[in-house]
Amino acid sequence: MVASGFRSAMGGDPSEPGKTQEKNSSVQYIDEIPAPISFRMVNPVGKVNFGGFVGLSTVDWPGRSVCTIFLRGCPLRCSYCHNLSIQAGREFLDIGEVMEMVESAGPLISGVVISGGEPTLQADAVFELARRIKALGLAVGVQTNGYFPATLERLLSERLVDRVALDYKTRWEGFSKRWEGYGAVCTDDYTTQVRRSIELCTTAWDRGILADFEVVLTIFAGNEHETLEVARSLPVGIPLVLNQGIMKRTWEDRAPGANGGLRPPSPEEQKGWQRPLSLVELKALADQISRKRGITKIRTREEGEKVYESDRGRWAAGERKR
Repeated sequence: MVASGFRSAMGGDPSEPGKTQEKNSSVQYIDEIPAPISFRMVNPVGKVNFGGFVGLSTVDWPGRSVCTIFLRGCPLRCSYCHNLSIQAGREFLDIGEVMEMVESAGPLISGVVISGGEPTLQADAVFELARRIKALGLAVGVQTNGYFPATLERLLSERLVDRVALDYKTRWEGFSKRWEGYGAVCTDDYTTQVRRSIELCTTAWDRGILADFEVVLTIFAGNEHETLEVARSLPVGIPLVLNQGIMKRTWEDRAPGANGGLRPPSPEEQKGWQRPLSLVELKALADQISRKRGITKIRTREEGEKVYESDRGRWAAGERKR
């Protein structure tokens, strides 16, 4: 279930924990998260900690051609992260330089996805990017792990985001792992923050403020039970995606990479890893999730995205290939 007693900025309590605290004008703060943990990252003013850019993507936002901005840095160390190289490190770019990349993709796109890393970690940078993207007449999507609800709250209250894809991490996959500068992150705190983020987005989605919202659960052999418990705890009606986990590493196996990040695994290192769950196995999991809770989708590398229509295995027309 989601956290109780929540009131958002869309009619909320200004004294509520989790509000962005007073900022020093000489630095750019990221996010202030509710007590007992206070966490921030500092960017030079007017810059983003840049992780990468994809000029054209047809998979990051179903039904749209978009470009994708990747921001560097994340407080979590998930075992299946496919962006190890930008979990940490620094590469500061002017926001204007990033917007030049977006504008160069303009004729081919209808929206921009801001991903990471964890983009909501860089709150002020994300706000400024979203404002400028909106000024170009483009839609804004955010891919997030939900750890910084105050950032999402502000984006929603200022109508700066059109789509949120929230990747809910399970305890099994190691979201509690800590690394330099992130010692305050803990399993209980992540659960609190992600539930708050889900309630924020659900409220905005119900009110028509957020046009598109989905919760993604990445599944590997061994974490099926916990994944099902998370799915059953979600608010009724939220679109749910069961995502086929492809790659998983143990914490000890991770190797240092360039610019303070971690490098991807080599083909040799991948030998002997546990195989991904098949579409049939993922369908069996979907069968255990009540249809009353809303739309369930399944994404696999081989079959793309399918919308699960019923507990009896029928599929809605249409699918999205990766």
